[in-house]
Amino acid sequence: MSQAERSFGEIHFGRAELGNKARTKRLVQVADALTRHPGGTLPQKINDPMALQAMYRLMNRPEVTHASVLAAHQLETQQRIAAHAGPLLAICDATELDYSGLDSLEELGQIGNGTCRGYVCHNVLIVDPATRSVLGLANQILHTRVAAPQETRKEAAARESRESRLWLQGTEPLPGDPKLITVFDRGGDTFEALEHEAHSGRRFVIRSTHNRQVLAEHTGQARQQPLRQLVRKTKAVGSFELEVPAQDGPPARTAKLQYSYTALRVLPPRNKRGQHGNQPLALWVVRVWESDPPRGAEPLEWFLLTNEPIDGASAARQVITWYECRWIVEEYHKAMKTGCDIEHMQFTHVARLEPMIALQSIVALTLLNLRDVSRRADAKTTPARTVVAEPYIEALSLWRHGEVHLDWTIHEFYFALARLGGHQNRKGDKQPGWIVLWRGWTSLQLLATGLQLQNKRKKVG
Repeated sequence: MSQAERSFGEIHFGRAELGNKARTKRLVQVADALTRHPGGTLPQKINDPMALQAMYRLMNRPEVTHASVLAAHQLETQQRIAAHAGPLLAICDATELDYSGLDSLEELGQIGNGTCRGYVCHNVLIVDPATRSVLGLANQILHTRVAAPQETRKEAAARESRESRLWLQGTEPLPGDPKLITVFDRGGDTFEALEHEAHSGRRFVIRSTHNRQVLAEHTGQARQQPLRQLVRKTKAVGSFELEVPAQDGPPARTAKLQYSYTALRVLPPRNKRGQHGNQPLALWVVRVWESDPPRGAEPLEWFLLTNEPIDGASAARQVITWYECRWIVEEYHKAMKTGCDIEHMQFTHVARLEPMIALQSIVALTLLNLRDVSRRADAKTTPARTVVAEPYIEALSLWRHGEVHLDWTIHEFYFALARLGGHQNRKGDKQPGWIVLWRGWTSLQLLATGLQLQNKRKKVG
């Protein structure tokens, strides 16, 4: 059976090792059901009572764990990495999953301001920077935050539960291959993580948050100085525009940015806060800044540390482009929470909740891929039936035009799907994002089910 003929569940969970084939088959069926109805509560996603109870029994098995559910998808992701020529980004970041309402789950840790309970969910997303499509989830760690004990700095550095270790643990399944570029936001800016990635065989881009002591060249006897003081002296080598999304308060805007770069050596901190050596790291830094922000707007400024050799403006711009892809993991976290309602599951035991978190996290990838498929370069010429089952094309074309169009292209199908999700397709409108497509996809399930029942009724009659 070809990749195109296999269902989502078969591709990502068909090789799950759960003790017997019947459990694996059930996991595949549950995954396929969730992709059809990703939103809502579990009874809404799986509206067949017998199938829902079978899912609960599956999650109750000791063989079905967060690790065993995730493993089959990780294997699929590793094979996709191996088959890809590169470059590929491994975008790492964490989000908090709030299960404060599940009072029986005493094992959960503190999140938020300390009054909520849940997990710090650390994800490693594999992204093709050329297309911004997501290949898979290379790793996911459910971290239970514990109160730090009274301890010395040395004891803190050795503690396994130290949260800053997540950045190292998250990349453990990744090969030491230079076609992979790890991308960390400011939370990953520790000397421990910098050194770990510098010695990993991979490339990396890490946004600096600490004004570290550095030397202004890779060799020689340069004067020690703060990183930002050094880099702000460098002259701009280029400029570009960046769409800044709306946040709480400030509206969306287009920022005009400049950038510069320089080589430096990052010195280890005098007081160690992790497990690392004492040798400086020969790196490059790219500064990105907004010199003329709108009145009242906070100017953008990034300092991007990298081991990618930078010999000119185009190489510096490439590093910036890699970092810009980091926003995809933010969209992914939104897909987990808004699209899949991952925080609204009602389980009474952690052992049942955690494998379902893994399963829903992988289903969330399908929401991002709705957008990616619609933006393919060949979308206007490739038949939609190569990526979508014909019953969906039949139902959507009937809704859109009152007649069946099985010859639709991918572009025609996904723009009709966007219309179903509320996209107006006006001249000034941007391409539909995953949220609009997800709304359309959810509505399409109802249309397709109704059409299926109508056809069945005609046959019976």
